[in-house]
Amino acid sequence: MSSLALALVLTLSLAAVAAAQKAELNINIYGAGESRSFIALADPMATPSGDAPPLAAELQSLIRTNLSFLPFLGIVPREGVLGGSRLNGVTRENIDFRRFQLAGADYLMTTGWPNPGTVELRVYEAFGSNLVVGKAYAQVDKQSLPRVADKFCAALMEALTGSGEFFRSTLAFVRASGPGTNRNIYTVRPTGRELRQISNEEGACLSPSWSPNANSIVFSIVAERYHYLGLWQGGSVKKVRYPGNTVIAPDFTPSGQIAVSLTQKNQPDIFLLGADLQPQRPLVQDGSINVSPSFSRNGQAMAYVSDRFGSPHIFVRNLATGHDQRITYSGYNTDPSISPDGSLVAFTRMTGGGHRIYLYDIKTGREQQITFGPGSDEQPAFAPDNYFVAFSSSRSGSRQIYLTTRHGTEPIQVPTNGPAGFPAWGLTDAP
Repeated sequence: MSSLALALVLTLSLAAVAAAQKAELNINIYGAGESRSFIALADPMATPSGDAPPLAAELQSLIRTNLSFLPFLGIVPREGVLGGSRLNGVTRENIDFRRFQLAGADYLMTTGWPNPGTVELRVYEAFGSNLVVGKAYAQVDKQSLPRVADKFCAALMEALTGSGEFFRSTLAFVRASGPGTNRNIYTVRPTGRELRQISNEEGACLSPSWSPNANSIVFSIVAERYHYLGLWQGGSVKKVRYPGNTVIAPDFTPSGQIAVSLTQKNQPDIFLLGADLQPQRPLVQDGSINVSPSFSRNGQAMAYVSDRFGSPHIFVRNLATGHDQRITYSGYNTDPSISPDGSLVAFTRMTGGGHRIYLYDIKTGREQQITFGPGSDEQPAFAPDNYFVAFSSSRSGSRQIYLTTRHGTEPIQVPTNGPAGFPAWGLTDAP
């Protein structure tokens, strides 16, 4: 068992009060008119008193970096707190909340180290001093610090918004590797940590997709002579060829099967594969080009691209009835990503100023542009929390991966150590 498995909810006297206050403390990140709150980070300290161990400053820095990715939560500058950020203690009765209120903080984080290998992290409401979240982590060492930061930030985001999946996720993406045009699959945390290469293929790997249990990644491989389906399962990559030599944009269904566009007749159609990775049955087959399936979490809806009316447009298919809902009527539209809850579809549209990311609300029929360049913005991917949207963009010159939200907040770049594209989210960590 991992040392972080000892992460526990602190049994503090204010826990019941925090639960009672949860509805009032929640930040609504899904509704219109998203507001921004602010959090102050008190200096870490040994408890009951004294200086914190050497690991404390590094953990504080990791948490600060994590929180900087949250557009709804700003960080109060340390110098903005009158009297400084050092506390007499890390629990409510030892904290003067007034100076943090005056600095504009809505929340206050405290960090206590009872011993060099154990840390207690708490966040309080600055006005009212209610406990929002409290966690303790044992057997903490330098190697485990990034995961401690991720686990705590996930717990904090969940307490504030009802969803902490951002810090429990990993992005798969495509990046150049080796000589020539070789492009392979890499993974990275959305904050830029834990970068690793997981494939080493000759040719261009494209369009990765995580399995629901995050144990596998499927992708297409365009090699010199053939196209392949690639399947990584924690080690080596299995490659499969198909008649027609076309393998486009595979995606996992919620049940763990793979859907992919293959040319079995004259045009690419979307097929569901069996356990042997061979076509089991068509999901869309009508004589037009049908590609890029994307599934809602409950498996009831599939967004995809079809050129049945001329140029590429986005459709959403009810998989129970086979009924299609057309959601785009103008322009050149590609790269659909349906939100896990099935309520929204993000997609790419070609405009006069370059490609841009749009969002379509399936219930209301409302369409909204959420990226504005410069350069071209493509390949959107909804995060498991239905809030964040990753996409690739050439706005900085070379193509990189950025994060925005369903509201179109200012994009922030994901560090990938090189040009990158085709982002895909996997929920890789347990709560």
